[in-house]
Amino acid sequence: MIDARPSITAQRVAMRRAAHQLFDHPLVLNDPIALPILSAEVQERVRAEERKTRGRAASAFRAFIVGRSRVVEDELAASVARGASQYVILGAGLDTFAYRNPYPESQLRVFEVDHPATQAWKRKRLAVGKIAVPASLSFAPVDFEKEALADGLAAVCFDPAKVTFFSWLGVTPYLTRPAMRSTLEFIAARPKGSGVAFDYARPRSSLGFLGRLMFDAMARRVARAGEPFRLFFEPAELAAELRGLRFTTLDDISGDDLNARYFQNRSDNLKMRGRVGRIIVART
Repeated sequence: MIDARPSITAQRVAMRRAAHQLFDHPLVLNDPIALPILSAEVQERVRAEERKTRGRAASAFRAFIVGRSRVVEDELAASVARGASQYVILGAGLDTFAYRNPYPESQLRVFEVDHPATQAWKRKRLAVGKIAVPASLSFAPVDFEKEALADGLAAVCFDPAKVTFFSWLGVTPYLTRPAMRSTLEFIAARPKGSGVAFDYARPRSSLGFLGRLMFDAMARRVARAGEPFRLFFEPAELAAELRGLRFTTLDDISGDDLNARYFQNRSDNLKMRGRVGRIIVART
């Protein structure tokens, strides 16, 4: 993140969620707010890029974007069924779950945590798009590299004694290792039954030819946006670190796993390719 500027990658991710609503059928992630939360200019860009959007590389990246969100929302539903009553979205960007939350406020409170500049931009987008902010939602502006997550959540009445599910999408590759670890330590200290789902990037050196091409293309794009990749993990390395923090249940989800779950029997190009990104679900 560049101080005082909203995240460019957050908008690009939101554009891909919007493109999914317009061009992919059947939907993997049904999100009727994905388009309205974008400006009129950006909505028009999404519609104008339909041909580009249907290409193999673009479809594969979009599959990862919507697949990881679907994993999170499926895991959230399971967590609520087991008693979770708080949902914290770390690095919320233009995530729209809070504005289509099917649970009553008494059952699930939602906390959106993000860099102050990105959060201010999002709140402006909500106002312009006339998207109502529900009473069940609280905004917590936090710069992960400079501020403690606990302090940011305490300021908006987060209850650390309640079972909580956390999502953390599109964030960890941009962090330093100490910043990531301190956040995981906070999550691991929550009551038994809490959990987190996040995506992570594998090192370039561990990828095959296609994976390296995809990695290089993404790395150049985010670097130009001023948000370079900084942190990578091998699956076994990350699993060991999470177990060391006393997470007891781990589910590490590969691209092949995402295809098996969500992208079977489709007539379009929407499916995962390459092995750059993975998603892990960890529970206390």
